[in-house]
Amino acid sequence: MTAQPATDDFEEHRPLLMGVAYRMLGRVADAEDVVQEAWLRWYHADREEVREPRAYLVRVTTRLAIDRLRQVQRRGETYIGPWLPEPYLTEFAGTAPDSADRAVLADTVSLAVLVVLESLSPLERAVFVLREAFGHPYAEIAALLERTEPAVRQLAGRARRHVTERRPRYDVDPVRRREVTERFLAAAGEGDLEGLMSLLAPDVRLVGDSGGKAKAPVRVLHTADKVGRFLVGAARTAPAGRVHRVLETNGGPALLVLTGGRPDALFQVDIADGRITSIYIMRNPDKLRHLTGH
Repeated sequence: MTAQPATDDFEEHRPLLMGVAYRMLGRVADAEDVVQEAWLRWYHADREEVREPRAYLVRVTTRLAIDRLRQVQRRGETYIGPWLPEPYLTEFAGTAPDSADRAVLADTVSLAVLVVLESLSPLERAVFVLREAFGHPYAEIAALLERTEPAVRQLAGRARRHVTERRPRYDVDPVRRREVTERFLAAAGEGDLEGLMSLLAPDVRLVGDSGGKAKAPVRVLHTADKVGRFLVGAARTAPAGRVHRVLETNGGPALLVLTGGRPDALFQVDIADGRITSIYIMRNPDKLRHLTGH
């Protein structure tokens, strides 16, 4: 395989491979490492033996991601405070023209779903991602994972039930999410407690991820009163000279806060019935580094 055709074929599938790896791992750097390793294997593969480049690359990427996930789980790393996936920049408009496809992609890459996926086994997670996010047939997944089709169906059913039971309910409509998100950001930025309370669901929760490297709640906050008062207090003590940018991360609008030109925090919310049900605040600098320049 010559370098240019190999590169062209791989680059055509890179967004798909990154999507698979990130959903499997919830970590941008790890996903990029997996995709890079997939590229090396693709480059050195015998082209005559590769009948379907897409299937080959998805298989290699998935298996590498499973191995990486098993390594992470074996290490049993302790994490200070709540854990959230790394923010993942998404723009589905160019890759999924159908609104239903965009909704599925956004749902499977959402923070709420990725947090639940962390509790699945590597095989369950792989089957869920390939089936629910990318619609792979059971027979294809079975061949990819070298399992029987009945075994894959069982894994898929177990993973789907687990995700359905544990993920919070939320509205994935992009227009509605953006409208409520912008109202929330305005109220939070101004320290407007009354405005915040009109947007927060009574049982809203706030999850802050700092990894012990920045200021953020070390426990999940619950109820509109506690969450609202925390946000007002944070607005009052925020440093001057902050810059705000709206991005699309994990399938929905998010607010990136920069201080001194560096990412300082990322806010994202889940919405159900027009009220905010979950607020995610990423403050771990290691998980924000890749957002520099956005």
